Amino acid sequence: MDVLTAAIMLFLIMDPLGNIPVFLSVLGNVPEVRRGHVLRRELVIAFLVLLLFLFVGPYILKFLNLSQEAIRIGGGLVLFLIALRMIFPSGENVMGKTPEGEPLVVPLAIPMIAGPSSLAMLMLLRNNMEAKWIDLFLAVTLAWLATASILLLSNHLFRLLGTRGLIAIERLMGMVLIIISVQMLLDGIARYLQLQS
Repeated sequence: MDVLTAAIMLFLIMDPLGNIPVFLSVLGNVPEVRRGHVLRRELVIAFLVLLLFLFVGPYILKFLNLSQEAIRIGGGLVLFLIALRMIFPSGENVMGKTPEGEPLVVPLAIPMIAGPSSLAMLMLLRNNMEAKWIDLFLAVTLAWLATASILLLSNHLFRLLGTRGLIAIERLMGMVLIIISVQMLLDGIARYLQLQS
C-alpha cells in the first residue's frame, strides 16, 4: 500500500466532514474568542496520539502474535463496519453526555479524530508497511493535515454545504471505504489460502 492510499484511508476513517456538526456543537459552549485556540490544541493532541500508535502499534501486534493474514482480514472487517456506520448511522449520540465548558482531549481529540477506528487501522497499516514506517508517517501527516484544514474551516463548510450536503459526502466516503475493506478482506483470504495449499 502506498502513501497516498494509506493517507486517504486514514482521512476517510477520521471522517472530518461527518464530524463538523459534532465539533460545532461541542465548541458552542466555548467562548468565541477561545474556539480557534481550543480547536488547534485538540488537533495537535490528536496528532500526537496518532504518532504514538504509529510507533507503538507494531509492538502491540507482535506481543499478541498476530499473523499478516489475520491482520488484513481483521482490518478489512473493522473497516467494513466503520463504512457501514457511515452509510447507515444509528442515530445515537456517539459521544454520550459531554461535560460543560472547554473540552480537553475528550471528546474532540479522542475519540472524534484519534478514535479507536483510526488507531486500530493505524496499527494494522504499520504492521503491513513494516519496512516503510516513514511512508506511513507521511500518510498520517497528510491525513491529519487534511482533517485539520476541514475542521478549522468547519463554520464556513457548514454554511456552504448544510447538513444534507455533509451527510451526502459522508455516505460517499462510506462507499469508498467499503470498497477498500472488501479488497483488504480478499487479499487476506487469498494470502491465507495460498499459504495453506
